[in-house]
Amino acid sequence: MKLKSINRLGLAAVAALSLLLASAAPSAAQKDSKKSGGKKDGEKVKKELPPGTPVLWREHANIESLDLLLGPGGEEMKPDLSSVTFIREEEKGFSPKFRVKDGKGRVWVAKMGNEAQPETAAVRLIWAAGYATEVNYLVPCVKIPGAPHPKKGTVERCEGDGFANVRFEARPEEVKRLDEWSWTENPFVGTKELQGLLVLMALVNNWDLKDENNKILHVRSGAVGDELRYIVSDLGATFGKSPSGLLWQLKRSRNKPEDFAGQRFISEVKNGNVFFKFGGKNQKLFDDISVDEARWVGRQLSRLSDRQVADAFRAANYAPGDVDLLTRAVRARIRDLAGIGGAAASAGRR
Repeated sequence: MKLKSINRLGLAAVAALSLLLASAAPSAAQKDSKKSGGKKDGEKVKKELPPGTPVLWREHANIESLDLLLGPGGEEMKPDLSSVTFIREEEKGFSPKFRVKDGKGRVWVAKMGNEAQPETAAVRLIWAAGYATEVNYLVPCVKIPGAPHPKKGTVERCEGDGFANVRFEARPEEVKRLDEWSWTENPFVGTKELQGLLVLMALVNNWDLKDENNKILHVRSGAVGDELRYIVSDLGATFGKSPSGLLWQLKRSRNKPEDFAGQRFISEVKNGNVFFKFGGKNQKLFDDISVDEARWVGRQLSRLSDRQVADAFRAANYAPGDVDLLTRAVRARIRDLAGIGGAAASAGRR
């Protein structure tokens, strides 16, 4: 009897423990889901986009008149550096970043380190070609009272304990940053505009071509209706070397004008397609870019003057020698694109 009682107690205990584990299982799954950033079965759960017109590219009325020194924000959006208030340190990404507020109360993300200069220049060239971009400016030296020493990366300092070559990227109140967008799944797949954006990525040697570097900006506007602007939000891994091959990760570089100028641009033109000497992430995206698509981008940019192209690099505070080197290299790439399949459409204005 005593043995049977013990067995009954043991079975009851096992049953109770099984019931407890079963009831706890959904809670554990919910915790795992929260830890995975809202993923379901290993995939990101896509949020429904707000209403708005998807925009990737729109034609400039007069490319020749664009101010690449000030860029897409123009004079009116320049940061007011009369006072800069530290808000917090931004944790994501390769480069050290602070969220700050300027003298007019506008919010910015201040990026430091080796990506600040090339990103400032790349935004201006991509904007000049007609694509939606961020609004940014390069500040040669800025004091940010209360800012800590950045937790990662090498940060150059300047006079008065300031930070040197800081890219200020706008965070306007009327613009909401939504989820990332995929190069292979978006409203523009199959269009020359999306293919043209890939051509531009090759032109500036953006080897860090991954979906998480893309953003959708929800721009609220009562006048023309809301827009969903599809942008490449991180362009810091540009104007360096993007070698191909298995060990390209070991030889890549960013913000190295001599590497950029010394790299071959177009590998070959074959069966109506253009193949670039591009090494980086998502290389397969470049497998079916047509001659017409590449030439279209080249002819758009051919309308820029040498001064305008140089202004994109002056805006990024490059040294005069590097401005000249980068301008000549970019101009040569533009001529290559515009001249695919025949003589160059334009050598550009002087």
